[in-house]
Amino acid sequence: MQLIDIGVNLTHGSFAKDREGFIARAAQAGVCQMVLTGTSVEDSEDALALCREFDHDGQRLFATAGLHPHEASHWSGDSARQLRVLLAEPQVRAVGECGLDFNRDFSPRPAQERALEEQLVLACELGRPVFLHERDASERLLAILRHYRDRLPGAVVHCFTGEKRALYAYLDLDLHIGITGWICDERRGSHLHELVRDIPRGRLMLESDAPYLLPRTLRPRPKHGHNEPAFLIEVLNEVARHRGETPECLAAHSTASARAFFGLPEI
Repeated sequence: MQLIDIGVNLTHGSFAKDREGFIARAAQAGVCQMVLTGTSVEDSEDALALCREFDHDGQRLFATAGLHPHEASHWSGDSARQLRVLLAEPQVRAVGECGLDFNRDFSPRPAQERALEEQLVLACELGRPVFLHERDASERLLAILRHYRDRLPGAVVHCFTGEKRALYAYLDLDLHIGITGWICDERRGSHLHELVRDIPRGRLMLESDAPYLLPRTLRPRPKHGHNEPAFLIEVLNEVARHRGETPECLAAHSTASARAFFGLPEI
């Protein structure tokens, strides 16, 4: 059984002392490929460097390049130029993480919208899919996306945590949906139990968002308290249970979706 983790924050400092171990444990758990998330120009450069350092054959580690909405205040014309350079590298497979976060508003909303639109323009020009972040901003995100959707090869709403109305609107726009360990959280994720049944095969992908979102169903829990790609199996089992599928079936179609979306090689 093979899994692809479409969202790993391997540049995070909690991984620094044992990145090789995290990668090895992921492989042992069946996670055959990972997409490392870039959240700023510098972070995207670091993600690409990790791909080169830990995957000499270019078969297992890939990356996104983009500017997270939290970083949108730092967007400039130079940001677009730097991202364009990164997106020319074979390991970099998508634009992002980009989007809107009206929950924390770490950057002003006009700045978030500007950074998002310019990254969508870049994705359209380069023919790259988009790795999207959205919190409390689904209606505005949809309004912006509609202007670009026909020119985008694909877009995934990473770490979907929203309600039925948002999910259906995303699916109507032919977007992919990324599900994380949020679904394993009985305090805030139980509404996803019914919603994951409505995501068609071919549109559903799985992600750890490590080191964040450690699945609360995991036993035993690691002493360090950080999530790892190896724990993606926990997300797989929880999603499969609520979709009425076997883990093997879900692994097969979610992996095929991820491989097609990011253009990843067969392992």
